Amino acid sequence: MAGVTDPEVRPNETTVPLLPCVSAEETLAFYQALGFRVTYRQTRPYLYLAFAWSGFELHFGGAPAGLDPSRETSGGCLVMVDDVAPYHAAFTAGLRAAYGRVPARGLPRITRHRPGASRFTVVDPSGNSIIFIRRDEEKELEYGGSKTLKGIARALDNARILREFKNDDRAAARALTSALRRHGDTATPVERALALATLAELAVALDEPDRAEEWIAQLRAVELTDADRRRVESEVANVTRLHEWLS
Repeated sequence: MAGVTDPEVRPNETTVPLLPCVSAEETLAFYQALGFRVTYRQTRPYLYLAFAWSGFELHFGGAPAGLDPSRETSGGCLVMVDDVAPYHAAFTAGLRAAYGRVPARGLPRITRHRPGASRFTVVDPSGNSIIFIRRDEEKELEYGGSKTLKGIARALDNARILREFKNDDRAAARALTSALRRHGDTATPVERALALATLAELAVALDEPDRAEEWIAQLRAVELTDADRRRVESEVANVTRLHEWLS
């Protein structure tokens, strides 16, 4: 137990993830777009890249033969922070400035961030996932939605977990579609609006524009008070797009 009792061991260790890199050029472009500094760059005789952002580093070496980035099982890293929102805002601003858009599908991409969410994921060109997590994130997840909730409210909670913790937009859309079919007639207007806005956003993310238009049309038909509208705006990931949908 030297790591516990040896007086020469200090609790000030630093770990640096070493992740596989399929393309040095694409990796450099992506992480620099996010705002990372390149602290080391070597491509011959072997590949090694190092980046820094704020107080943490990411290093990259050559990928093993046969690595398929599209499977997104290359490697990963958890970055624990006090609040994830400023990181997401900084990264999306950098991506928009570099690419003219924020990539939300395919590789590379950044997942959407709902106000109040405790995590988001950056997936790089090599299929590595860098997950930013709020330190006080809930420890227990109730898949299926919180048992203290009912109807659409419970389905919305389940969709939140599927989107943010499992990155499974398809399953989240199925859960909400089923909930609307079963509980839509008895749900409050704000619950229906939240479900429809979330489904529209999921359809956009899943590249299903026709389906998105169907949900948007239904959303526009929901009569909302100013208070209801503010609540919907406070709980969806893309408020700018929501304004367009509700106008």
